[in-house]
Amino acid sequence: MMTKSLPELPVTAVLPALGEALARRNSAVLVAPPGAGKTTLVPLALLDAPWLGQGRIVLLEPRRLAARAAARRMAELLGEEPGGTVGYAMRMENRTSARTRILVVTEGVLSRMILDDPELPGVSAVIFDEFHERSLDGDFGLALALDVQGALRPELRLLVMSATLDGARVAKLLSEAPVIESEGRAYPVEIRYDERPPGTAIEDAMAKAVRAALATEQGSVLAFLPGQREIERTAERLQGNVAADTDIVPLYGQLDNRAQDQAIKPAPAGRRKVVLATSIAETSITIDGVRVVIDSGLSRLPRYEPASGLTRLETVRVSRASADQRAGRAGRTQAGVAVRLWRAEQTASLPAFTPPEILEADLSGLLLDCAAFGVADPSSLSFLDPPPAPALNEARVLLKALHAIDEAGRLTEAGAAMRKLALPVRLAHMVAEAAKTGHAREAVMLAVLLTERGLGGDSADLERRLIRFRGEN
Repeated sequence: MMTKSLPELPVTAVLPALGEALARRNSAVLVAPPGAGKTTLVPLALLDAPWLGQGRIVLLEPRRLAARAAARRMAELLGEEPGGTVGYAMRMENRTSARTRILVVTEGVLSRMILDDPELPGVSAVIFDEFHERSLDGDFGLALALDVQGALRPELRLLVMSATLDGARVAKLLSEAPVIESEGRAYPVEIRYDERPPGTAIEDAMAKAVRAALATEQGSVLAFLPGQREIERTAERLQGNVAADTDIVPLYGQLDNRAQDQAIKPAPAGRRKVVLATSIAETSITIDGVRVVIDSGLSRLPRYEPASGLTRLETVRVSRASADQRAGRAGRTQAGVAVRLWRAEQTASLPAFTPPEILEADLSGLLLDCAAFGVADPSSLSFLDPPPAPALNEARVLLKALHAIDEAGRLTEAGAAMRKLALPVRLAHMVAEAAKTGHAREAVMLAVLLTERGLGGDSADLERRLIRFRGEN
């Protein structure tokens, strides 16, 4: 059995129950706290399930960093490299082979797989990891998978996993699927509070807390900040003010893959590291040696503004679920400490969960994909939270103006061409229009730079990035 060679982690205790649930039913929900081992152990344990046959398990991760890390860890447990039994696929990066049985993907990849072939040939199970993050792609992927399961593939297994989730609500969406709960984390985490004084810049408070942790605690430090600017300013305040054996390492979405992967590697022997990260480090990754987490209590979330048609980033207080996720990073490999830069009594006033992206996002891409799926009204699909009617109306008006759908909501030839580009709707339209005048290459380069972080550098000057990107290609 595959499970005999797997490490013993808290989730191990419920693997038999999970296996039995999926043998009897085609859906299940697994609720397991941070550090339980669900991301890596569950897919590997299911490889022996009789119902799997020769089909693949598709594991959805909310971020590319988490997808690569999960694939590498599972491959390592099998004594392999990614691309063998375990592979991963995401935009502009693919490490798979004919041998791949577990395919780790970012959430948008599943939607495209279903839209390209609704029967999902060769796939026996889809696992939605960290579903509590409630990204638009994750919600849409589950809605599509439920439609496929109900209409075409009743034997397709769907498993929703999360560390912090209203399991009963998700179970109801999955036709009263069984809920399996894994108790406890691998190691205990002590929660401490160190309120940031009013008027103190977050980078000043964070730098002070990091220095204090390095002076009083063992191991490496993972510090959560809302964005790149705060990370850079905190790093400036720490440089030259920490011991010579301590490395200061940034981790945010704008970094290229190599820099991100380097950030989550353990510190070399005899050294410590301080990882200054955004919420990108909140889920599904383990940084060996980290036993102290310092949480600013802030994150930056996208907010769509219908009046301008643009999405902007807004700094907000984290949810209690996110705060728990962050604290859990300190207890992945040993007992740890989580320091929160707010008062203990303020925790109760935090929102329970991060608002689902579908309630606040631009839905034009969702509506275009639904039209390609033959669904004129997305609310007819099984969403955990239905898309808001005003946002759908805004999206419908935009797609009609771009001639992507007709008056009945059906996909047009222009809309089909836009979908093939796998770009946000406005950028896809820009590329399609530029192609008519012979400027497709320039438009594609601009679109890729606007959507792919790190390409052409991380400068805020788009022209500078474009010149560098042209030189690299």
